[in-house]
Amino acid sequence: MLSRARSALPGMAVVALLASPAFAPGAHAADRTTAARAPVRATAPAQASTIYSDSALETVWSQAGMASWYGGKRWQGKRTASGARYDERKLTAAHATLPIGTKVRVTLEGTDRSVIVVINDRPGTRTRIIDLSRQAAAELGILSQGVGVVTLTTIHGG
Repeated sequence: MLSRARSALPGMAVVALLASPAFAPGAHAADRTTAARAPVRATAPAQASTIYSDSALETVWSQAGMASWYGGKRWQGKRTASGARYDERKLTAAHATLPIGTKVRVTLEGTDRSVIVVINDRPGTRTRIIDLSRQAAAELGILSQGVGVVTLTTIHGG
C-alpha cells in the first residue's frame, strides 16, 4: 500500500495520510470516523492537492493548477507510457503521479465545462499539472489558448 500511495500522491500527502488514525495499521472501515474527513493539503509551485475521505470506503483526490494540451503529427500514433498509441481524438491525458488508467474529471475554472479523461501517459514537463489530448482540450474550450486553469478530481466506481 505504501508504494502505491507514494506513486499516486504528492509526498507531503502520503505522510499526512499515514499519520492519520483512519489509516493506522489494523484500522477497519467501520472504525473510521468523521475525523478522517479533515482535508490534508500539500502544495507545490503552481498547484495544490487535497485528499479527503468522502465516505468510510472512498478517498477523493483533487488538484488545481494549469493544464495544457498536446497533439498533432509529432505525437499522433506514438506509444504512450501505458503502451497504447496516442490518439488525439480520444479523451486521454498525461499526469506525473496519478496511476495509469485513472479516470479524472477536469473542470475549467470559472465555467461549468468539464471532461472526463483517462490517464494513459506521463508529461514531458512538470510546469503544468496535466497535459490533455487535443479532443479533451477542445471539449474544455482551451484549444485556441493552449492552456487553462483547471481542477482535477478522481472518478471512482467506473
